[in-house]
Amino acid sequence: MVSPRGASTAVGVTGTGTPLGLALLTRLAGRSDVPRVVAVEPAGDPGALSGLGTVVHLAVSYDVSAEPTARRERTVRGTSALLRAARADGVSRVVLVSSTDVHATPPPGASLPLPEDLPLRTDPDSALTGDLLELERLAVRAAADGLEVVLLRAATLVGGALGPAYDGALLQSLDGPRLLAVRGVEPVWQLCHTDDLLSALELAATGGVTGTAAVASAGWLTQREVEQLSGRSRLELPAAVALATAERLHRANLTPGSPAELDRLLHPVAVQTRRLAEAGWLPDWTAESALRAHLAASAPGAGRGGARTRSAAGATVALVGTAALVRRARQRRGR
Repeated sequence: MVSPRGASTAVGVTGTGTPLGLALLTRLAGRSDVPRVVAVEPAGDPGALSGLGTVVHLAVSYDVSAEPTARRERTVRGTSALLRAARADGVSRVVLVSSTDVHATPPPGASLPLPEDLPLRTDPDSALTGDLLELERLAVRAAADGLEVVLLRAATLVGGALGPAYDGALLQSLDGPRLLAVRGVEPVWQLCHTDDLLSALELAATGGVTGTAAVASAGWLTQREVEQLSGRSRLELPAAVALATAERLHRANLTPGSPAELDRLLHPVAVQTRRLAEAGWLPDWTAESALRAHLAASAPGAGRGGARTRSAAGATVALVGTAALVRRARQRRGR
């Protein structure tokens, strides 16, 4: 049951020191149907959430290049503290953001787009995905205790104006000259521009959607289309070679990218956004326009800063490409 104290329409936003949190706070402050919106940090004084009906929790790291221990502390322990504070202070609804990467490998022959209730991974083998699975487990427990939890699962994020810290691991493979593909499988790219995530968060914060919903920009791209748009060629490898190479790199700590990232190359995933559509939400971006914007912002001289780290796919391409160059050099010397 929802506590009577939670009947307030006031909205709190955590993580307003991040670009995503600040952007949402600004959007909500301009809405006539949100009489009060406040920046809150529940790790502070007890009662920090008192008088709020909804809290959108964005004090979470989605940065694939962040230091794993610090990221888990912020995401998992921070979310646990937020949910405890929400129950104690009578908040009626909490909105959380996860990722479609938490979904398990789809069954063979599954057609796209996949249903939003696709089962979750049991062994994430990835620091960031593991953090978000823990966040989701915390959400399930909080809901069982009577707190309404709205969970938005975003497709691979395109940071846009919010910066590269929100770019998903898939985009990092564009840093190299070639894109990895597994022989016999055509990968797909489902993207979510942060503008579309923000509009979905607005809807969730104002009670327009309940439960769990996927968020993505319209449509998706095949990797052939990504190659054409980006001017990258592909490096096609047998699945066993790609996975073994990614595993070697991961064990040697040469990339934070997990071999589990290659699951999406072996088993393409694009998820329906039906629940948001039924609530009246429509994305402003398509997968193609989001990728074009990302490519333009990431071009040399475009001024988009930020540290970059190789994804599992990108590191695999780099290692295999380097090995090929070494072999060719040895062959030339042996002539």
